[in-house]
Amino acid sequence: MNDQLINILERNLREGLPGQEVQYQMAHVIRRRYEPAPRSARKAGVLALFYPRDSGWHIVLIERNSSHPDDRHGGQISFPGGKFEEGDRNLADTALREAHEEVGVDPDTVKLIGELTELYIPVSNFLVKPFVGYTTVTPHFQPQLSEVRSIVEAPVEHLRQPETRQVTDLQLADNITLRKVPYFNVENKIVWGATAMMLNELLELIK
Repeated sequence: MNDQLINILERNLREGLPGQEVQYQMAHVIRRRYEPAPRSARKAGVLALFYPRDSGWHIVLIERNSSHPDDRHGGQISFPGGKFEEGDRNLADTALREAHEEVGVDPDTVKLIGELTELYIPVSNFLVKPFVGYTTVTPHFQPQLSEVRSIVEAPVEHLRQPETRQVTDLQLADNITLRKVPYFNVENKIVWGATAMMLNELLELIK
């Protein structure tokens, strides 16, 4: 596997992040005004994991189950991750623990190489810290059936193509429709919202 992409990513993570300006390029118009996180915001960590598949690098995403009525992100595509829990030493531990629980990735096989800009999600009151890592082995994914409806393996080269970025109308409820929502089309699944914002910053680092 050619590790040039990982070397570029690791170097750019050290040199500085593109930040909120790039994240908000993939935000819906109603979200394009920055909202600072309140003191009551809950902490969460997610993992953007690069791994080899066939002849190229991939990033793992998950389609979340929507069986929990209080889950404001059920049914959406996201990075593996979740809320900080007692017993986690830090948010990096949170991201690795959640990735292990949700998709079966052994934390010992993951090398963390940096962090993206944290992002506040008003609808769920989470302040999310995204961590970037990679593994040199192709994982054998095992979805946590209670939390994960499906695993989405996104080829990095596909994500980098301009036609992957599209716009659509999303019906969130019977009486709520968001117009002209920017998203990434990944295997005909809509990656939008906070995940698209974080993903856009990640892709900017490997341009």
